Amino acid sequence: MRHIKRSLGFIYDTAITYPAPITLNYNYNFGVYALTVLALQIVTGIFLVMFYSTNASLAFLSVEHLMRDVPYGWFLRYLHANGASFFFIVVYAHLFRGLYYGSYFYPRRLLWCSGVVILLLMIITAFLGYVLPWGQMSYWAATVITNLASTVPFFGQKIVNWLWSGFSVDNPTLNKFFSLHYLLPFVILALVLLHVALLHQAGSSNPNGWKRSIDEIPFHPYYTIKDFFSVILFIAIIIFFVSFIPNHLGHPDNYIPANPDQTPEHIVPEWYFLPFYAILRSIPDKLLGVVALLASIIFLLLLPFLDRPLIRSSIYKPFIAKLNILFIANCIILGYIGQSPLEEPFLFLGRLTTVLYFLYFFVFFAIGSLDKLFVSLIKNQGNKA
Repeated sequence: MRHIKRSLGFIYDTAITYPAPITLNYNYNFGVYALTVLALQIVTGIFLVMFYSTNASLAFLSVEHLMRDVPYGWFLRYLHANGASFFFIVVYAHLFRGLYYGSYFYPRRLLWCSGVVILLLMIITAFLGYVLPWGQMSYWAATVITNLASTVPFFGQKIVNWLWSGFSVDNPTLNKFFSLHYLLPFVILALVLLHVALLHQAGSSNPNGWKRSIDEIPFHPYYTIKDFFSVILFIAIIIFFVSFIPNHLGHPDNYIPANPDQTPEHIVPEWYFLPFYAILRSIPDKLLGVVALLASIIFLLLLPFLDRPLIRSSIYKPFIAKLNILFIANCIILGYIGQSPLEEPFLFLGRLTTVLYFLYFFVFFAIGSLDKLFVSLIKNQGNKA
């Protein structure tokens, strides 16, 4: 009974009495969208399990049976598949909004770090789910990505064999990936609850970049009404996408059954992996490519600890605002290069945009350090005067 009261109290504090900054705009709705899509993914995933077979010889056929023979099975499957894309869209937008408004600095460092960990688990979960239809692109993407573990010194091949549960991607691999794909969304849900708890502890950020907003209002009814209408519109967009262009973000080769004896001409993961895939491919050395891939996530994780600027929000720093916009544009270009063939000029552009991706963090740190230096010099001059 005590646990129920605590849970109800947490929900009440989260949705009703939580003091929110009065300056929040619609850019702060992406977290609500992400929670909505997570719930959608868990519910649709539970229903999809009822019709899915984890046998490698039946997995593709079970998905086709769901699509063709089960009433509204096509809608359920497309809702889950496209829901993953929308999940990444809103989480990426949530991340870029945090970069622009400086929402990751103290006292929200742990909040930002928990969000990056959620993103990492999303990437792993989505990759595992991409393998489950056992189509041609699913099979070969699993083979290529799991082989990256072979770069680990001494134990690389053992790790690969453990991931495969054998000596090649086969039925035991499919069973392992299915189990993990079913488990990880609930781990993500637990981390989301932790993320919300950390948000309550540190307080919401705001467009002005203040550590804590001076003017605050109760979350209900002011923001619950705003969020309700925007969530309804967001769900309508998802349903429109699923109903009219459900295959727009997928790869046609994944509607071909997996064939271990025929390698696709061009192996391409889902679009939300493409920026990281471009970073991996831009470096000729396989080990250094994997290191760069991991570093692209680690740098995001360490970003709050690189600097503590005097002015947080980019709306007061025109150069930083342009730098953040260029960073977003660079990530989009990386995504385009990730789906392009390994030939010029894409090889050169991939290496250039990879350098620019990591250069962003160093430039950001340098500018923050110069800001502090100039402010300290001005204070010293004022004290001398």
